[in-house]
Amino acid sequence: MNRLAEIRKWIMLIIIGFLLFWVYQYFSKKDDTDIVEYNTALIQQQIKNVGKLVVTEGHFAEVLTYKDNKKYLGNLIAFEKKALVIVNADVSVSFDMSLVKYDIDSINKIVNIVHIPDEEIKISTDLKYYDTESSRLNEFTAEDYNKIAKIAKDNIAKKVANSSLQKNAKNRLVSELSKLLIITKTMGWKLQYNGEILKQEADLNRKIKG
Repeated sequence: MNRLAEIRKWIMLIIIGFLLFWVYQYFSKKDDTDIVEYNTALIQQQIKNVGKLVVTEGHFAEVLTYKDNKKYLGNLIAFEKKALVIVNADVSVSFDMSLVKYDIDSINKIVNIVHIPDEEIKISTDLKYYDTESSRLNEFTAEDYNKIAKIAKDNIAKKVANSSLQKNAKNRLVSELSKLLIITKTMGWKLQYNGEILKQEADLNRKIKG
C-alpha cells in the first residue's frame, strides 16, 4: 500500500513538473514575442522619423552672350541680333526619404534597405537682359527667349554637376540614414544594404557614394 502511494506521489510530481515546465515555456515565448514586437515597432518608428525631405541648396550665376544672324542674298547681307544676359539661379538637390524602401526581418533582427531614390535636382533661373540689339529684319521672338532660357539652364546644370552641391546632398542623406544605423546597433539589430551588413557610418558612406 505504501509502495502504491509512493508511485502515485511520483506520478503527481512528474505531472506537476511537466505543467510547470509548460507554463514557463508558454510565458517565456510570450515574453520573447512581446520583446520582438516592441523592438520591431521601435525600428518602424525610427524609419518614420528618418522619412523626411533632405534638401541642399545653392546659388549660381553666369553671364551669357547670345547672338543670332539672319542672312540674305547668299550671305551677302546679314542682320544680327544679340543680347547680354545675366543669369542667376537657385538650385536645390533633394532626397525624399519617405521613398526609401525597407524590409524588416524581425526573426533575424535585420533591417534591409531595399531602395534609395535618386536625388532630385531643381533649377530656378532668373534672366536679366542687357545691351539687346536687333533689327526689324531679325527681331527677338518668343523662340529666341525660349532658346536662351534653355541654354542658361543647361549651363547651370553643368555647373551644378561640377560643384560640391550633389556631394553635400549625399552627405546629408548618409547622415539621416546613420540615425537608423545607430538605433539598430543599440537594439542589437543589424542594418543591411545591397547584401552587405553595415557596421559603421563609413560602410554606409561607401555603399551610397559608390
